[in-house]
Amino acid sequence: MADIEQMVAKGAYARHLGVQLLEHAPGYAKGKLELKPYLMNSLGIAHGGAIFSLADCIFAIASNSHEGSALGINVNIAYFKALREGTLYAEAKEVSLTSKLAHYLVHITNEKGEQIALFSGTVYRKV
Repeated sequence: MADIEQMVAKGAYARHLGVQLLEHAPGYAKGKLELKPYLMNSLGIAHGGAIFSLADCIFAIASNSHEGSALGINVNIAYFKALREGTLYAEAKEVSLTSKLAHYLVHITNEKGEQIALFSGTVYRKV
């Protein structure tokens, strides 16, 4: 299993955004992002890029929790609900794992547990 704490410590982009890792296990990760003014779009709602970035950071942790390294080769996100304030939560769960590929779903919710977005990602695994 990868050294997740070291990976998080080196993650300058996630740190810059304010992404916080809450928990992790093999094939799983959960994190959060408190919405700040610089993460909002011109309509005053959470910027899609901020939501995507949170999901992608948590996806990276879950997918790199096994031996070797994993690099995203295909990702997709669907947005369901706008958020004007509060905290976003992302929970990544492994759906499929083979010697070369793995697939993950990342549910993005608000503090009430309401679904904000759904991220789907596939990684190429180098073991």
